Amino acid sequence: MQASDFDTRIRQTLGGYPPTVLAQVRALIEQDRLAAYLAKRYPDTHDVQSDAALHEHVMRYKQKHLKSSPPLHKVLWQNKMDVLQKVLGLHTSVSRVQGAKLKAKSEIRIASLFKSTAPEFLDMVVVHELAHLREPEHNKAFYQLCEHLLPDYHQIEFDLRLLLLQRALCPPA
Repeated sequence: MQASDFDTRIRQTLGGYPPTVLAQVRALIEQDRLAAYLAKRYPDTHDVQSDAALHEHVMRYKQKHLKSSPPLHKVLWQNKMDVLQKVLGLHTSVSRVQGAKLKAKSEIRIASLFKSTAPEFLDMVVVHELAHLREPEHNKAFYQLCEHLLPDYHQIEFDLRLLLLQRALCPPA
């Protein structure tokens, strides 16, 4: 990868962060230490592999923190999500008219990439998608809710960006 492509990828993934942070990340990559940093910080994997296990995992979070939120009708792993285009999970609501009633169904789909990541990354995406049940927009209240549900939310989100950057620069074999 050329230096300009390299810098472009870093800006795309970490664009909102200060130049000092970007320089630290660049140094980790140039010294070939980013993968080791992530492996040390997130050594574990989870066993949530099936749609049923994912549904149970998400519902535990919802029951514990968001009991009064609208019900979820589906929770699935999604194989064809473009994680490099920043789609890690998807929360959708479908409204249908049935007779004189309006029925709404919500579902969460999470990129299959997270089947093989640390449990913290899966939890971060789950929390993010569940927060959309209460706050549809990415605003201050949304991120406060995410931080309430997962106290290290912002650090884990940053580290997830690093993981995605590392995979984009050096795809797994």
